[in-house]
Amino acid sequence: MLNPIDTDAVIRDGGAVGRFPGEIHEGVAWWLGAGFVALTAARQLAVGSDGGPVTAEFFRRLCRGAVNAHHHACRVTAIDSIAEDAFLAYVRRRLPLASAYLAVSDGPDGTHVIRIRLCDADGLLLQEDTGLAAIRRMIAEDRVPIPVSDSARGTIEHLAPTAPESTE
Repeated sequence: MLNPIDTDAVIRDGGAVGRFPGEIHEGVAWWLGAGFVALTAARQLAVGSDGGPVTAEFFRRLCRGAVNAHHHACRVTAIDSIAEDAFLAYVRRRLPLASAYLAVSDGPDGTHVIRIRLCDADGLLLQEDTGLAAIRRMIAEDRVPIPVSDSARGTIEHLAPTAPESTE
């Protein structure tokens, strides 16, 4: 595995949490997106982000990982720069719909703390027994799905952060 992480420390609390730089890197987002879609066979995934400069590459990579997971051809709806509560309301109106949300906060030591939350198609935060342990194991064992051929690749549709409110 290129650029390994401490999976037990980072893959937790419904997704991934870690200091950046340091404990977590952008590749983790790809691994989560690909692993989550492969594990759940999700055909559709909503991905939201707080829109900050630190989360930008994590957001991009999670979306790319999701559309490249095996043969699932997952359709990702990507909404950057949206508040978490507005994103969750968008997802709730469209259940069953799996989702991921990325946000950053400032760490005490000048680093940033990245948090990626994964929710299943019922809107429930992923737990150890509902997939989080399997994703952690997939990453630790370097068994994350590799990119697929163009014919099996999913798509990413970018929505403006105001679009979820206007498409009630």
